[in-house]
Amino acid sequence: MLSEPAASPIAKTDQSESTLTPVENGASAVDYQQLVNKLHNITVDDSVDTSFEGDNSLTSAPVTTPPSSPSQNSLVNGSQVTSAEDSKVLLSTDEHGFSYVRYESELQMSDIMTLISKDLSEPYSIYTYRYFIHNWPDLCFLAKDGSVTIGAIVCKLDPHKRTLRKRGYIAMLAIDHSYRRKGIGSKLASLAINAMSGQQADEIVLETEVSNLSALHLYEKLGFVRDKRLYKYYLNGVDAFRLKLWLT
Repeated sequence: MLSEPAASPIAKTDQSESTLTPVENGASAVDYQQLVNKLHNITVDDSVDTSFEGDNSLTSAPVTTPPSSPSQNSLVNGSQVTSAEDSKVLLSTDEHGFSYVRYESELQMSDIMTLISKDLSEPYSIYTYRYFIHNWPDLCFLAKDGSVTIGAIVCKLDPHKRTLRKRGYIAMLAIDHSYRRKGIGSKLASLAINAMSGQQADEIVLETEVSNLSALHLYEKLGFVRDKRLYKYYLNGVDAFRLKLWLT
């Protein structure tokens, strides 16, 4: 899900209904503020060749004020929804009885990290999760089977290249192995796309391994197209496709 200047991407080990984009693996010795500053500067350079033969150069975007955290007293259809477990707000349920909620509490962080880390060859730093989830809590969605978290998607939304346009970014998407092929990934991605569209995003981008056919199929069904090939993007030497969805 992420590429940064002077940062090593993290390889994804599972070919499944998960999209895990490389992020800087912040070790305990890494200064937190330095990591946040780097993550704030993540963007995609459209000035470079966007054919599949181009490079993977990056430029810096301005640091922006992230959206505020949603209220703990969020309403659904005019009624206050509360939960002693994690104060989550129910967005919808599907035909399997799985529920979909927006991130609401730090108590959910452990579930998100456990789920996503299962598909990583090297773990993300907790600072990476907190950077995205604390700054854009309204762009983090969870799938639940009862009280068990079975899927998660984490995104960000920034002004694009010092313009009035906004670009969404899907940073992490993971589904529990035993719940794959039930439409959970598609549902989570749709919730995220709708949320970013509602905040006037003009486009949404992400990266996934060229060999991850299930993830490519999932996103292409949602309207994403292969915008660019990034050579040796992951630590395991595998190339990535940058996918893009135009909303306007």
